[in-house]
Amino acid sequence: MSLPAAPARLVGADGQPLLGRYAGQTGPIDWTGLAAPFARRRLWRRFHHKRWHYVALCTERVFCAVAIVDLGWACTAFAYAFDRGDGDMLANFSQDGLPGRSARLADHAGGDSWFRRGGDRIAIDSDGAGRYELSLRCEFLEIDAAFGPGAAPLLLATGPVARGSVHATQKSSGMPLTGEVRTWREEYDLAGGVASFDYSNGLLARETAWRWASAHSLDMGFNLQAGYFRGHENALWLDGEVHALAPAHFLYDSSDPLAPWHIFTEDDLLELHFTPEGARRDNKKNWFAASRYLQPVGTFSGWVRSAPDQPKRIVTQMMGVTEDHSSRW
Repeated sequence: MSLPAAPARLVGADGQPLLGRYAGQTGPIDWTGLAAPFARRRLWRRFHHKRWHYVALCTERVFCAVAIVDLGWACTAFAYAFDRGDGDMLANFSQDGLPGRSARLADHAGGDSWFRRGGDRIAIDSDGAGRYELSLRCEFLEIDAAFGPGAAPLLLATGPVARGSVHATQKSSGMPLTGEVRTWREEYDLAGGVASFDYSNGLLARETAWRWASAHSLDMGFNLQAGYFRGHENALWLDGEVHALAPAHFLYDSSDPLAPWHIFTEDDLLELHFTPEGARRDNKKNWFAASRYLQPVGTFSGWVRSAPDQPKRIVTQMMGVTEDHSSRW
């Protein structure tokens, strides 16, 4: 069953968030008008408001991911380029900064986000009509990419967060991609590739953890999460529509995350096996915060379907990522 259309606002006149899963883009996300039991004091919101803008670019030769994150009290950005031919991580950029000075995050998925620190520059721009541009300049890596619109609508998911308040996320389907990636070793043409993005905005708990999986072609894709947001954002894109999926289970060896993963949903609409080819790791710890981040890059094979009475659609070596992430932020 297809999802209802996304509302223009996520907080109603009564101060209650519009919880659920929808198709399409919502407007600016503003949590200041929340009423009980979701309302929080201003200082609490300042330190618990988290936003991120993540873009994935994939061709037969290269996979890139770029993210800008606003933690409320700090900001950070990362980017990497993975050569699918020889399994080399050609670039792995990470930089921290001050919110409002080093970075600015859009207040909705159709807005613009940027990060600037020293000579490093990242910009994610939208024309508001489903077309996007990504520009990146950092040591050993440059990206100029254009993508969209997608053939299927965005997913909008909104739900409560334990020990936090409420969270919302917008995920895209696979979108046609053009542009170029330049590394210290080689240049990669992005024409004919697939892009996707994740825009998330919520009032999260101090301790937050999740497992995640995402992969897209131009006619099929999925987003799966288990952890702080439970199954709220689980979705399948198929035949130009976005469908809700039940909670997902991630079976993998946490001591050897580059071993195969097995992922399935409780509604019997998806079962996949993920084979990692490489991974980006980033572990940070200081007196106030800590983060353990692992994002394997690899391929998914298995099957999906939009309803229990529909035939299974075979997935064969679809490029994407999984993630095991925990933060004290």
